[in-house]
Amino acid sequence: MLAQRVLTALLLAPLAILIILLLPTPWFAVVGAAVFLGALEEWARLAGVRQAGGRIALLLVAVVLFALLWFAHAGPLTTLLLVLGVAWWLLACVWLGRFAFAAAPTPENRALKLVAGAFVMFPAWMAVIALHGREPHGHWWMLLALIIVWAADIGAYFSGRRFGKRKLAPQISPGKTRAGAYGALVAGVLVALVGGWLLGVRGTAMPGLAVLAVFTVAASIVGDLLESLMKRHAQVKDSGTIFPGHGGLLDRLDSVFAALPVFALGLWLLGL
Repeated sequence: MLAQRVLTALLLAPLAILIILLLPTPWFAVVGAAVFLGALEEWARLAGVRQAGGRIALLLVAVVLFALLWFAHAGPLTTLLLVLGVAWWLLACVWLGRFAFAAAPTPENRALKLVAGAFVMFPAWMAVIALHGREPHGHWWMLLALIIVWAADIGAYFSGRRFGKRKLAPQISPGKTRAGAYGALVAGVLVALVGGWLLGVRGTAMPGLAVLAVFTVAASIVGDLLESLMKRHAQVKDSGTIFPGHGGLLDRLDSVFAALPVFALGLWLLGL
């Protein structure tokens, strides 16, 4: 299983990097929207939307919303959505502390999870536009955001295997440990500092970037845990089967959805 995961990652990472660095922002936004739609379909399945027609209707509504957000992204709506996205992930921390909340497969809980999915997807997509389109070096800032999340995931894996004893959230994700979380934070901060230096960040902005990396990695962990909670509620192991050894799109992007609004808003607050 590990070899399969590594091989899939080695194939996907270069493709993702090329898309980020070579595509202009409008086209990158389109690619991002297409990927997000795939993840949204998986989220709808986890939420309990079993009819294909219902999921298709949700995706059509999402396409319209993506288009509207693109035409409005140049105004204050971007900052508002980023703030809402960060606020949502703070609220998600409360949900994680109440595992049984919305677990029953009722229409009310299904609707609640679909609303939650909107707060997961749309602020993250707006963060994609904000990061990739920023001047200067927007493409590289977007790549750095993803590398921070990837590094955190790798740091968590090796630190958890070597030092992991105390579970982080045993009812939600038994494999995650507190040592893994610490390893993720260390790896994420180191990558952020190196990346920031290469992008010209100097002086007092460097400690600010390190703090932002801590919050970004923490958010990525919350995003991972929330998707794990959704899968526990739905009683499935993976959100999909599109990636051998990795599961579905949502399995690969859960951390990214949470990290991007935090990183994008943080860069704006730091004036970078």
